[in-house]
Amino acid sequence: MSYMWKIYLLAIISFLNGTSEYVIAGILDRIADASHISVSSAGQLITVFSIAFGAGTPFLIAMTARLERKKLLVYALTIFSIVNVLIAFLSSYEMLMTARILSALCAGVIQVTLLTLAAVLAAPGKQGGAIGTVVMGNSTALVVGVPIGRVIASHYEWNVIFIGLGIIGLLLAVLAAFIIPRTVAEEPVPLREQVKFFMNPRISAYLLITFLWLGSYSVVFTYISPYLLDVFSMSNKEVTTALFIFGIASALGSKVGGFSTDKWGSFRTLAGGTLLHALVLLLFPIIGNVAYLFYALLILWALAAWSSGTPIQLRMITLAPAAASIVLSLHSAFGQIGMAAGAGIGGIAVKNSLMQYLPWIGALALTISVVVIVTDHVFSKRTKITEQEEPMYAQK
Repeated sequence: MSYMWKIYLLAIISFLNGTSEYVIAGILDRIADASHISVSSAGQLITVFSIAFGAGTPFLIAMTARLERKKLLVYALTIFSIVNVLIAFLSSYEMLMTARILSALCAGVIQVTLLTLAAVLAAPGKQGGAIGTVVMGNSTALVVGVPIGRVIASHYEWNVIFIGLGIIGLLLAVLAAFIIPRTVAEEPVPLREQVKFFMNPRISAYLLITFLWLGSYSVVFTYISPYLLDVFSMSNKEVTTALFIFGIASALGSKVGGFSTDKWGSFRTLAGGTLLHALVLLLFPIIGNVAYLFYALLILWALAAWSSGTPIQLRMITLAPAAASIVLSLHSAFGQIGMAAGAGIGGIAVKNSLMQYLPWIGALALTISVVVIVTDHVFSKRTKITEQEEPMYAQK
């Protein structure tokens, strides 16, 4: 079987993983109504998911370092699927929060393992495209998963969605067991050695960039449904349409990010995408209810936001190829912590009737990110560090 078909399977699993995480944002108001809680309280289901994902992933990846990657993927996907089925039958808000934590821990292991396998299985010089395809699978959850989740929740109970996620997850676990080849497990990296990654200013810079990137995204996206309903006075049908358009553009953004990284390098892709991302968010509160401008900005927002994942991930793998899973888990951890922070800050803004200005909060974080990206690039040029030279933690 061609390596690309294996990459596509990884992308499909990534899609499922992304749907389980992002679908909550599309049905936030439905969950709030069904559970008799406020929208901001329902939003904490996203916050707790992100915190558990971010805090737990590096430890779980380190603990399972000796486990062969295909086995790890199958085990994590199986547990993930069972937990999602259980979510459908939980009536207590507290139990739902607990289940989301368990789901997040599994999702973190799954996503890091998918990215690691993509880099390993890709043809030489095609790692950026392979990683971009897997990331595209995750962002495609916004194309199909979130809008369809919204439709399902409009016609049935919202928890039906999670029964479907669980069943599909079990089927994908079986496919992965038969199709994905075995790979050599990484040597465990002691905790004291992992700390050294934080001491590397370049890795630390990319972890900060990850935090700011997904934090700025989460500030707006966590509350995207109430934002569209209240600020732009959209109907339920119009919200579904907007989410569908946003999702298509997000998937394209991931693919464009992978192509651009392979062709023009990580710096140009990341710097350009982040700058565009910031400019778009600055314009959102200004355009009012001008429909054609809104949809144009929505598409540009998705394209810019989702083009950033691949250059960050590939850059971190390049800086530490002997411990790819570890640095990717750190990347995922900081990203999810950023999403939790964004959701939390967004919740505070919503409580204080500042929902309209959520995009400006995100733009501020991205402006800081652009400064860090440019500073790192200048530093790398001055010290003659390039993507082709052997990085600090390369395998000898």
